[in-house]
Amino acid sequence: MLTRRSFITTTSILALGNLLSSCASSKPDLRILLLQGSIPPQVLKAFRQQVSSEASLDFKPQGQLKELFSLLETWQNKDEKKKGLLQNLPKIPVINPPPPSLSDFVTLGDVWLTEAIEKELIEPLNMTEIKQWETLPFRWQRLVKRDKQGNLQENGLIWGAPYRWGTTLMAYRSDKLDWQPQDWSDLWDERLSDRISLVDQPREVIGLTLKKLGQSYNTKNLNQVPQLKTELLALNKQVKYYSSQHYLQSLLVGDVWVSVGWSNEIIPLIARNRNIKAVVPSSGTAIWSDVWVKPKAKEGQTELSQTAKQWLNFCWQPQAVNLISLFADAASPVINTIDKKELAPDIINNPLLFIESAIFDKCEFLEPLSKQVEQQYINLWKEVRNS
Repeated sequence: MLTRRSFITTTSILALGNLLSSCASSKPDLRILLLQGSIPPQVLKAFRQQVSSEASLDFKPQGQLKELFSLLETWQNKDEKKKGLLQNLPKIPVINPPPPSLSDFVTLGDVWLTEAIEKELIEPLNMTEIKQWETLPFRWQRLVKRDKQGNLQENGLIWGAPYRWGTTLMAYRSDKLDWQPQDWSDLWDERLSDRISLVDQPREVIGLTLKKLGQSYNTKNLNQVPQLKTELLALNKQVKYYSSQHYLQSLLVGDVWVSVGWSNEIIPLIARNRNIKAVVPSSGTAIWSDVWVKPKAKEGQTELSQTAKQWLNFCWQPQAVNLISLFADAASPVINTIDKKELAPDIINNPLLFIESAIFDKCEFLEPLSKQVEQQYINLWKEVRNS
């Protein structure tokens, strides 16, 4: 499964805690577990100013998407864990605290949606009273409309509310190169031999190779792309490191000159290091999105509270769009639909966030594939890596 890591500074964590600690209660009006760094404190402060002063809010950050997915599983399996031989043992203090109470919303990455739906960990959202839903671009609405097996379905139920997105970028050392990489094909340039680091993800690496060949990230039959394996083998010879966690370290120290990775990790690095630049490949790249999902309640599907509806609406309003795009190292999905006059200049002038439409139209989400097609990708990846 595709994973992304998200970093957040200690200052941001403290700001989040200070902002909400006075608002939380034993039964808050809105309880949200969010991915650290995906919602800036400025957004929460602005939302607090919009809702009733009597409304209690409880926002808690978690470090990784897999932790949030595990909590969804824990909530559904809570009763089963009490069964078995262990239930008769004397109660003793535990080191790990109990899981938090069921939340109204939880952050989930779009690539986790299929499994969450299949395992019945989440329930669909009723968007009839969410006015801002109509402002969400079609490709994001399509992303979260699924059948009950988690497959994309045009008229499917709505399983999430996208609020942040990013891309897979090419980051490079401008002080090491006397030229600027522009597209995926540049990774095959002999000048970069043994000077590349890539994320260790089959869908990403095979996908960018497919884009180089004019194909889709979501190609269903890899056998119909005759040059694919040859191109992957050639790219593999260029690569010095594969790592989904440490691909940027080698770029920082100058051990490699180009790294392919996720924008939410690359963008803050660019801000701190003037020698590192990045580009959205001109033939298009992969898009990822963080979405709000509603954990499935034990007693059956439940309606959203008024405060929960306010939160979803707020996330797609211009104020939140600006704050997310400025401070979350990512962009709001509504960034291209609201009037440019309502967007901060720092957003419009950042080509990594406000992507040129000719390129953005070529970008793709990593859509769910059948088990058979997934196995094609895995088998090809193993062949290339073991060559």
